[in-house]
Amino acid sequence: MQLVPSISIKDGKVTRLTRGDYATGKIYNESPVDLARQFEDHGIKRLHVIDLDGAKKGAPVNYHILEMMAGYSNISINFSGGIHTDGDVTKSFEFGAESITSATMAVYKPDLFTSWMMSYGREKIALGADALDGLLRVGGWQKGTKVDLMEHIEYFYSRGLKYLKTTDISKEGAMEGPALELYQAIIEKFPNLCLFASGGMRNMDDIRKLEELGVYGVIFGKAFYEGKITLKDIEQYTVGVS
Repeated sequence: MQLVPSISIKDGKVTRLTRGDYATGKIYNESPVDLARQFEDHGIKRLHVIDLDGAKKGAPVNYHILEMMAGYSNISINFSGGIHTDGDVTKSFEFGAESITSATMAVYKPDLFTSWMMSYGREKIALGADALDGLLRVGGWQKGTKVDLMEHIEYFYSRGLKYLKTTDISKEGAMEGPALELYQAIIEKFPNLCLFASGGMRNMDDIRKLEELGVYGVIFGKAFYEGKITLKDIEQYTVGVS
């Protein structure tokens, strides 16, 4: 199972939100580039980078930080936040992303998202499907929809989707434990999906529970920034699974 640290960028700084609320943003002192290099040094192969400014604006803002992170490390970066057009996808790759995650456009323009999977390959395009009470939220989680999470995943699964990132928004940043039942339901219904579980991680025990469940990867953030998951924990895990 892949361990995937999450680095959220707002105003050029590493910032964590609780339950997607921009008013709760907590800024951390580490620079995104230094973090990427630290994670790489401790065995991490992949990062999930969220452009919070881009998610709110509806167009990526922090390409320059993506470029620096990619330029000063060899880590694979999955980039997300405000990717709404063909040009946004192309620029993300030009600035160093190895893959992108899109959520909003998959809701509003499903044909466009499907075309990205076909044009760039399903290894490069991941679906972000983040929900509150089973219904998707988009636009940096600021906008509610009436779109059912499972029906949404089914639509793209039937069209060849390989990678899915799902967050139970009620868990995000709360450090109350991951949504185990939700992830189990997704795995059972879509057995060929590579599921990245996100939200609520408290410690390595939670990560091991998700590994037992059979998720493909775990995305974690606040637990690391608050010292509940350490670089030593990460190294011990990555050495153990390598």
